[in-house]
Amino acid sequence: MAARRTLRIGLIPGDGIGREVIPAGRRVLEALPSSLGLKFSFTHHEAGFETFQKRGAALPDSTVEELKSSCDGALFGAVSSPTTKVEGYSSPIVALRKRLALYANVRPVKSIRTAKSGVDLVIVRENTEDLYVKEEKSYNAPDGSRIAEAIKRISETASANIAAMAGDIALRRQRVRDAGASSIHKSPLVTITHKSNVLSQTDGLFRETARKILAQQKYSPAVSIEEQIVDSMVYKLFRQPSDYDVIVAPNLYGDILSDGAAALVGSLGLVPSANVGKEFVIGEPCHGSAPDIEGMGIANPIATIRSTALMLEFQGEEEAAAKIYEAVDANLEEGKLLTPDMGGKAKTEEVIEDVCRRL
Repeated sequence: MAARRTLRIGLIPGDGIGREVIPAGRRVLEALPSSLGLKFSFTHHEAGFETFQKRGAALPDSTVEELKSSCDGALFGAVSSPTTKVEGYSSPIVALRKRLALYANVRPVKSIRTAKSGVDLVIVRENTEDLYVKEEKSYNAPDGSRIAEAIKRISETASANIAAMAGDIALRRQRVRDAGASSIHKSPLVTITHKSNVLSQTDGLFRETARKILAQQKYSPAVSIEEQIVDSMVYKLFRQPSDYDVIVAPNLYGDILSDGAAALVGSLGLVPSANVGKEFVIGEPCHGSAPDIEGMGIANPIATIRSTALMLEFQGEEEAAAKIYEAVDANLEEGKLLTPDMGGKAKTEEVIEDVCRRL
């Protein structure tokens, strides 16, 4: 069968275990059944703290330009961002999100079908503003002590975009459930998370804009809307995760909620994400560079593999994405080849081979 589409995928391993798990994304794409009519070509790009140390830039301009000119999407591994200030360094993934206008970070959190928890939700995080605009300053108070300040920026445009993304995902998830492709039954629901009781201008604008967008005919009345103050959201997310469908939040709250939600399914090594814009998508596992296990061959590749499927989903290749999700679920449900973060003894390579075999 002749390929109906060739997708050009940029591979950006980054630092640490990113170099060990990004190859998993390439291999599952190459292992997809030919009947899907997809072909892939790959390019390799640099970014990360080690790139900064070598080249003086964590995100070289050449990486951005090559992604724009020669790729349909990309996979990003991990970054070893220092915890103390390093002059001239800033996170390359944050910069990529801004320079490629990837305004949404989409993070599904799902337990396997045999789990009792029944977790199946998506956290949709605004990706370009809030405190992540990284406009900070410090100065001396009259008494000589230091004061540091950071700008929190929320715009109506970005809030509207992310609310629409959350509504679209809620509708798509319902179509999947209606098709019988999910064992979990719920109605489409978007939970708007904010702290407008304290931050009435910034979070207040996010809340008002999200409600206005989700009240449009495209989403209402099919998609129900509720709100949660972020601190109670954390509590309820861990106590009652099955109550939630799609959670939409500003950048910082979404970052914290999505990393914490990984605990509901056992490991950050399982949780995928996609950085999504109107013209480009980057799949990105939620875990970090994990220097403590770098080079040991035991990094969990599942988050990267699921991120690869999520990238395909936002490129309109839902059938191919479903094949990958099914192969991963089968691996996890069988439970014979689990990496140490999941309580097993399997190597990274063994898990990759098993998922590819199932494809």
